[in-house]
Amino acid sequence: MSTALKSFSVGRGTRRRDEDSGTDMGEGADEWAQSKATVRPPDQLELTDAELKEEFTRILTANNPHAPQNIVRYSFKEGTYKLIGIVNQLAVHFSQVGNLVSKDSDEGRRQHYRDELAAGSQESTKVVISETEILEEEEPKEAEAETEAGSQTDMPVAEAAAKVTEEELMTHKQPKERKLTNQFNFSERASQTLNNPLRDRECQMEPPPRTNFSATANQWEIYDAYVEELEKQEKTKEKEKAKTPVAKKMGKMTMRKMTSMESQSDDITKVTQAAKIVERMVNQNTYDDVAQDFKYYEDAADEYRDQEGTLLPLWKFQNDKAKRLAVTALCWNPKYNDLFAVGHGSYDFMKQSRGMLLLYSMKNPSFPEYIFSSESGIMCLDMHADHPYLVVVGHYDGNVAIYNLKKPHSQPSFRSSAKSGKHTDPVWQVRWQKDDMDNNLNFFSVSSDGRIVSWTLLKSELVHTDVIKLKAEGNTTDGLDGLQLHTVGCGTAFDFHKEIDYMFLVGTEEGKIYKCSKSYSSKFLDTYDAHNMAVDAVSWNPYHTKVFMSCSSDWTVKIWDHTIKTPMFIYDLNSAVGDVAWAPYSSTVFAAVTTNGKTHVFDLSINKYEAICNQPVVAKKKNKITHVQFNPIHPIIIVGDDRGHVICLKLSPNLRKTPKEKKGQEVQKGPAVEIAKLDKLLNLVREVKTKT
Repeated sequence: MSTALKSFSVGRGTRRRDEDSGTDMGEGADEWAQSKATVRPPDQLELTDAELKEEFTRILTANNPHAPQNIVRYSFKEGTYKLIGIVNQLAVHFSQVGNLVSKDSDEGRRQHYRDELAAGSQESTKVVISETEILEEEEPKEAEAETEAGSQTDMPVAEAAAKVTEEELMTHKQPKERKLTNQFNFSERASQTLNNPLRDRECQMEPPPRTNFSATANQWEIYDAYVEELEKQEKTKEKEKAKTPVAKKMGKMTMRKMTSMESQSDDITKVTQAAKIVERMVNQNTYDDVAQDFKYYEDAADEYRDQEGTLLPLWKFQNDKAKRLAVTALCWNPKYNDLFAVGHGSYDFMKQSRGMLLLYSMKNPSFPEYIFSSESGIMCLDMHADHPYLVVVGHYDGNVAIYNLKKPHSQPSFRSSAKSGKHTDPVWQVRWQKDDMDNNLNFFSVSSDGRIVSWTLLKSELVHTDVIKLKAEGNTTDGLDGLQLHTVGCGTAFDFHKEIDYMFLVGTEEGKIYKCSKSYSSKFLDTYDAHNMAVDAVSWNPYHTKVFMSCSSDWTVKIWDHTIKTPMFIYDLNSAVGDVAWAPYSSTVFAAVTTNGKTHVFDLSINKYEAICNQPVVAKKKNKITHVQFNPIHPIIIVGDDRGHVICLKLSPNLRKTPKEKKGQEVQKGPAVEIAKLDKLLNLVREVKTKT
């Protein structure tokens, strides 16, 4: 509703101005003045001429006087409640639901058509009624004539004729029932087959012979198809006669190649599934001892060790196509617990080449289930929790791509480009997130260019939105004309909170960790001076909502409470730490891998000061372990090195201890127990810190 303002002036000296206007109204004016004077109320104020001539201006507005003017809402950007300036001023005085339909609309046309049909049916009924009335009028006349004629003949014959006509009128003639054929009685179908009539053609041909098919209408089509095939064969024979001997040989060779290729493709598609099953059976027989160890073996020596454990090597996964490429990413499939994805690329700036995405199954360690190649190295990947066939990867050249495992071709279904906002530096981590408000799939990526980008999957393209741009705090330089230049923070890793959707952590090459929010694009919620070198990984605890872990190339692994700016635990592993991962079965167990080829497993509830397992897992000392991941169900981990190998290791019983049963008490399990176990440790650390 427009808020047009109308102003009008209320004059209290209108009558006075009429008197001063100088117009002579005569006697009628005097009578009118006397009548107006008599109407004047007795309590009216007597005003002077100046007061009567004074004008008062009133302004009418569209504001609702009953609308509240003090509504406040919370602003997440400024962290305070702010007054809302726009208030709904609309007041509805009358509303009525109507049932009128426009004549030009579809519903109006349908109703008009129905009315026309109803009117036509009424006219037809009127015509029928009029015809029946005429017949009824004619019937008595015919009856009178018959009676006159019948009087001249014998009475028994007339009575018999009248009875016959009455019976015919009383009984309704029923239509003959059509015999239903039995479509499953083939002898009956054969007996019902009819001969087709002759067709006029250029050359007279006999009709097809009598057959046992019930669909006789298709006989001529079948016959014509045979005739066309015969004509084609005759034409090809004539062409072959005209060809030279050399051309004939070449044609035969090409035909043989085409037929062999077609037969091979058809045979491969038919045999693929069967061959895959046979291959898995052969591998199970080949690696039967490994499969038995995976399922049943438990290290009995753990009972005699002082709360220490071991890692049992199981399968080794490798592929010739990814021989000289490092393992840059590992991820288990959220639906199929035996399937995991491996990203191959290179961390060396001077040795950048192609990339590979391989998906292995523990049921077939000799060959990957899926193989995808890319022009640039794959540096990170993630698999969707609800759609496990979708794999998102980040490349060294700054692009992100999505592969669909349901589609057999090796090209990605979605891929970013320079026009769609690709990163300008390597993408170090990608993570799927919950669907947006329009139920579109989306994921986040972090890169060395300082951008954290949200990508949304539309029908045929990727749409990007910059969530936050990292800036190194305190690193500003003075440029020309006194301009201050901010140093861009280089993101290397990030992780989203398990319960608070908008909160996430970002690790940088400067060694700092920023706690960020999706709602803010320019400010950080908190900053942690975490490490002296680049942060290689950050990860929230799967049970405790306040605890996260970080690792760095400065040889350390640190465990944090995000409400405190100093770490709760610090572990020095004497080598650059490539990756860390929390165990899915315990809040206090985690694993870390170092560049010297060792895997370290910690359990804070058993030993707060050092790892309970330090074990080399690669054959050569030159091999550097790059990544580690726990299986979500089975007691195994997978580790990858810089030579493209992935090793599967089984945790001994001491590395996955569960609460022991006490007499008369049930064993308590679940997230609440894990949170309480880690809370107890954190409280002890807090007490020690407050005392020191």
